[in-house]
Amino acid sequence: MSGDPTYRQLWIKGVAVPEVNVFRAAAPDGSSLLVIPGGSYEFLSIQNEGIDPAERFNAERTTVFVLTYRLPGEGWANRSVVPLQDAQRAMRLIRSRAVELRIDAARLGIVGFSAGGHLAADLAVSFDQRVYRPVDEADEHSARPAFAGLIYPVATLESFTHAGSRDNLLGANAPAELIVTRSPERHITSTTPPTFVVAAFDDDTVPIENSFAWIDACRRAKVSVEAHLFAKGGHGFGLHLPKDLPASRWPDLFALWMRKHGG
Repeated sequence: MSGDPTYRQLWIKGVAVPEVNVFRAAAPDGSSLLVIPGGSYEFLSIQNEGIDPAERFNAERTTVFVLTYRLPGEGWANRSVVPLQDAQRAMRLIRSRAVELRIDAARLGIVGFSAGGHLAADLAVSFDQRVYRPVDEADEHSARPAFAGLIYPVATLESFTHAGSRDNLLGANAPAELIVTRSPERHITSTTPPTFVVAAFDDDTVPIENSFAWIDACRRAKVSVEAHLFAKGGHGFGLHLPKDLPASRWPDLFALWMRKHGG
């Protein structure tokens, strides 16, 4: 990970029950954001890519929800869709409680990091794919994000993917058909929400070609996409890059962008 090595890190595993934790803004304006941490689908980087972004976007008057999702390699059936089940369910639960939470259900977006960027991208293209049996009336709500932020994302599970994320999600030696099915850039359509992409050319964990593939697919489908590709930053930087690096400004750019796209 690039940036300040002294900040407090927190990784979690063994999620038996998924959670959506609420971070309330002091003066909420109705906008809301579901934050999806990464961790190669092996663990959740809950501080760097969950709590810290929540606090940052609370400052924009946005109510933030941090998703603690189940990890696919921990014994779950249908492992390839377990995280997507939790992400869809989270979106629907949040919308079902919009009045209580003082948010506008139409202004709920997502932002995901690394493997969480894969889950955010998968949700952006598979929000109406039936991957679990409805639980209650909350599941009548849409799981479609108003907008999606993909931060150094694993946007494909094909040739230039992050192999660890792919194998942790699908299992080793997954069939080609399953790899294509869970490669989000393959499934962008006119219903895909507008997206915001951040990546660094010196990322030696998730190749920047993942972001290129997503951008190109959005352009072909005529889906709005904004991309900020930085020379320096590496991988996993969250909000902790040195302030003299241009990539450290991505949260400010995202905050401006989401206001233009329903946030």
